[in-house]
Amino acid sequence: MKIVLCPLNWGLGHATRCVPIIRKLVADGHEVVIAADGFPLEFLHQQFPNLRLIEVSSYAIRYSSGKTQVIAMLWNLPNILGGIRKEHRWLKKLLKNEHFDQVISDNRFGLWSKKTHCIYITHQLMVKMPLTLKILEPLIWLIHRIIILRYNECWIPDIEGKENLSGDLSHKYPLPRNAKFIGPLSRFHDFENKTIDNSYETIAVLSGVEPQRSIFEQELMRRFQHSGQKMLIVCGQPTAEKRCYHVGDVTLVSHLHDEELVPILKGAKKIISRSGYSSIMDLKALNCFAKTELIPIPGQTEQEYLKSIH
Repeated sequence: MKIVLCPLNWGLGHATRCVPIIRKLVADGHEVVIAADGFPLEFLHQQFPNLRLIEVSSYAIRYSSGKTQVIAMLWNLPNILGGIRKEHRWLKKLLKNEHFDQVISDNRFGLWSKKTHCIYITHQLMVKMPLTLKILEPLIWLIHRIIILRYNECWIPDIEGKENLSGDLSHKYPLPRNAKFIGPLSRFHDFENKTIDNSYETIAVLSGVEPQRSIFEQELMRRFQHSGQKMLIVCGQPTAEKRCYHVGDVTLVSHLHDEELVPILKGAKKIISRSGYSSIMDLKALNCFAKTELIPIPGQTEQEYLKSIH
C-alpha cells in the first residue's frame, strides 16, 4: 500500500510514537510518505532518511509562561480551528493529485476523507479540563467522539484493563465503534539490551511547546549547573547539525539519536522528563521509569493527570 503518515506538531511525542508504526509498515513492504513540519519533520527525516517527506503546516500554538494554560488555549483556538480546516483542504488536494491507500493521522483532527481509508491515533479520547471548566468534559468528549467517527479507524496506543497507562483519558467513557487498543507505542521497544553509558548522573529530556520548553531548560540549568554532578540536558530540538555546549556541570545537546540516547538513559542514576504520554511509554519500554522524576508542564491538564496516576 501507499500510505501518508501525519503526526501533530505539539512537541516531539506524536512523532516519536509513530516510529514503530513506520518501521512495521516499511518492513511489510509498504510505501510510506511522511507529512509534517518543524522539529517532528526533521526528527522523522533523521529516523527514516530514505522516505519521502512532505511539509504540511500544523496548528500554530503557543503556551503561556504562567501556571495555567486556559487563557492560552482559548487564545490559540482560532489558530487550531483554522489549522484543522487548512489540513483538511490540503488532504483533499493531495488525494486529488495522487493516490494513497491509507492516511494515518496522529492527533490531527482534519485528516479524514471518504476517498481513502483514514486512521486516527490518540490516547486522549477524553480531555482533562481544569477544575473551573470540569463541567465541560462530557461535551468536549462528545465533540472529540464526533471527530473520531469521521475516520475509518481509531488506534489507541495503550492496553485495555487495569494495567493501562492512560487511565481516564481512554478508559473513562465508552469507546467509539471504530476504536481499538493497539498496545503502547515506543521507538525503544527493540533497545532493551543496549549497552549502558554511565557518563552522566542525571539526564533531562526536553520537548513540548514554547515558551514552556525553554523555561524548563532554564529551571534545570539553575538547579544543576553548580550541583557538582555531571548532568546532560537533551533539548528536544533535532536539527541537521547537532549542537553541544557546556555550562558549569551541565552539558546541553540539541538532540541525540536513539543509539546515543538509550545507553545514557539506562546508565543515568536519575532521569527528568515531562509527563507526556509518549515519554511515559518510552521510559516504561526501557524499564527506566522507577528512576524518573516527572515534571508536568504547568497548567497542562493532561500531563498533570498522567503524573498523578504514575
